[in-house]
Amino acid sequence: MPIRNYPFSVIRPGDIPRHYLPVTVLNPDTNKQINLYALIDTGADECAFPASFAPLLGHNLQSGHLKKISTGNGITIAYSHTVRIVIEGFSTQDVLVDFMPNLYVPLLGVRSFLSNFISNFILKIDYPNKIFSLLLSNK
Repeated sequence: MPIRNYPFSVIRPGDIPRHYLPVTVLNPDTNKQINLYALIDTGADECAFPASFAPLLGHNLQSGHLKKISTGNGITIAYSHTVRIVIEGFSTQDVLVDFMPNLYVPLLGVRSFLSNFISNFILKIDYPNKIFSLLLSNK
């Protein structure tokens, strides 16, 4: 499953190229899924997706676990729901993801995404060359 030298992408017009990873997000209860590009965010504890993704996956947004979270823009609300995140044939366990009404870019955070890779993979982000890799660890 190693991803080598994956190019940065521009998702929205006028944005700068960033390290977006193509993923499939699956609701394990309904088997509904969506394919999307999500930003790898090593500064985010959790994964967070725009609230508009919840119904596409068969989740009732407001029936999720309501919580207040601190973001770079201040305190906001989020509704947590269970999903699996799939890349290149690898699937996370069932993880809680925050669906947020004021978020427009899907974020892959440390606890619910990157921690699934820590024991087996190394994330390398090469800003000058605008590429990134998820590589197998030598351990």
